[in-house]
Amino acid sequence: MSIVAGSVNLGSYRALVDMAIADLKKSRIMERIWDKDHTVWKPEPTEIANRLGWLCSPKDMMGKLGEIDSLVQAVRADGYTHALLLGMGGSSLAPEVFCKTFGVREGYLDLEVLDSTDPGAVLAYAERFDINKTLFIVSTKSGGTVETFSFMKYFYNIVTEALGPERAGRHFIAITDPGSKLADLAEMYRFRKAFLNDPDIGGRYSALSYFGMVPAALIGMDIRTFLDRAIKVMDRESAGSMSDSDALSGALLGAGLAELARVGRDKVTFVFSSGIAGFGDWVEQLVAESTGKEGRGIMPVVGEPLGKVDVYGDDRVFVFLCLDNDKTLDEDFLLLEQAGHPVLRIQLRDPYDLGGQCFLWEIATAIAGCRLGINPFDQPDVEAAKVLARKMLAQYMERGEIPAEIPALSGDNMAVYGDIQAGSPSEALITFLLRAKPRSYAALHAYIQPTAGTDAALLLLRTRLRDRFHLATTVGYGPRFLHSTGQLHKGDAGQGLFIQFTADDPWDTPIPDEMGLPDSSITFGVLKNAQASGDRQALINAGRSVIRFHLGGDIMGGLKVLTETI
Repeated sequence: MSIVAGSVNLGSYRALVDMAIADLKKSRIMERIWDKDHTVWKPEPTEIANRLGWLCSPKDMMGKLGEIDSLVQAVRADGYTHALLLGMGGSSLAPEVFCKTFGVREGYLDLEVLDSTDPGAVLAYAERFDINKTLFIVSTKSGGTVETFSFMKYFYNIVTEALGPERAGRHFIAITDPGSKLADLAEMYRFRKAFLNDPDIGGRYSALSYFGMVPAALIGMDIRTFLDRAIKVMDRESAGSMSDSDALSGALLGAGLAELARVGRDKVTFVFSSGIAGFGDWVEQLVAESTGKEGRGIMPVVGEPLGKVDVYGDDRVFVFLCLDNDKTLDEDFLLLEQAGHPVLRIQLRDPYDLGGQCFLWEIATAIAGCRLGINPFDQPDVEAAKVLARKMLAQYMERGEIPAEIPALSGDNMAVYGDIQAGSPSEALITFLLRAKPRSYAALHAYIQPTAGTDAALLLLRTRLRDRFHLATTVGYGPRFLHSTGQLHKGDAGQGLFIQFTADDPWDTPIPDEMGLPDSSITFGVLKNAQASGDRQALINAGRSVIRFHLGGDIMGGLKVLTETI
């Protein structure tokens, strides 16, 4: 089998993509990428020249395996059985993929990821672990992410209270950039270890660096094999491979997705074999945050169940990542091809081929950015929601509350907020969705506690939306999605219809102002609500259509009422 096996059916778009690949060859794009030539993307080097370290990270990490293994063996010898990663976005998504895909090898640490500021989620983790046997991984490139720091202060205080300040630091490790605030705090509070990553690697391109490989090693993954699969793809791509549209290369994927987006097929629907479905959340962030800017964007659709052919518009592309011998969806994809949809199939020998896929999709995303004329390494619109959230928090500190909004209407134990005229929440949802235009999509933003129940309810709702209105759909828990798809929502062509869900918090818990001290100015509930308000206002400021449903104290009941409306 070749390094990346599969098939490509571009139908009537084949000539268009072949022309794009020919242009890439003529412009020596692959060679220039490996020369780290920022002019591949923009005339100025800002946030490009210092964001290309990922090109060599698989080989660089091979030289760090001894350091990583020493940490893993030490914590195992000390009796640690669990690990909790505290992070957001690029710092948390790859480790989460590894947990879902590979599970935990016997004798290694059972790893979970906290990336929600919902107080219920935070408290659930606080109650779940035996502090004496838990390692906390504080993971942030910038070394100052507000959510990650809030988690760190909260759990450090719990560990300090249980074990004392002299022992607390041994239960923490840090993964961050050199010179960051977190690096300084790790030294000050005597963390067991601080892994200082290559600062020229952006968060969403960091799966094959310390950010992904340290957590992977802790669960017992064979990271040498994982990196080796990545290196094989890296070596092929660095050789300047510019195959035509019959072969699966970074050039084909990147140029293909970009050119299809240019002609309106800008919704890339990812479908996976069940054993590797977790990869979707990582690739979703990579594609969305990298390409959604300057009025352009490629929207990844992840987790949407495959439907009948007639529910899809002409804005779709389908990518199927399948494990070897998985034939379960062959008939479905044949029908999609026959209906004229572009379909790309990528075949993996086993889950360790995801190492190669990480690198392949990083290259493809860089190529797509080149073809779209954007910088795939920055995130210019992410800060807008953060600024507004900080403003909300400042008002809370001054007045003791976040400014209240007046609902447009109430009913069915919920309130509706937004520019909408309707007689009930159900009618408001339908009226809002009727604003859809060709190539619109629906994005569900859930600022509620992530649970198996809410996962299932949101999945049913998005499927109903897709089937009735023929809209591509996405779902994200807040504030997690702000570090993933949030850039695309504010930076693309403005086709999204944004449905935000909030609810009462039945419990709350304070965020310490400083590590090791009891004083607190805000709670996790306040932080989450400020982030929800800030993001909603940022979307409105960007000219997006937004509606909010406050589900009160009955989240499942409210979601059921709205779903039954569709």
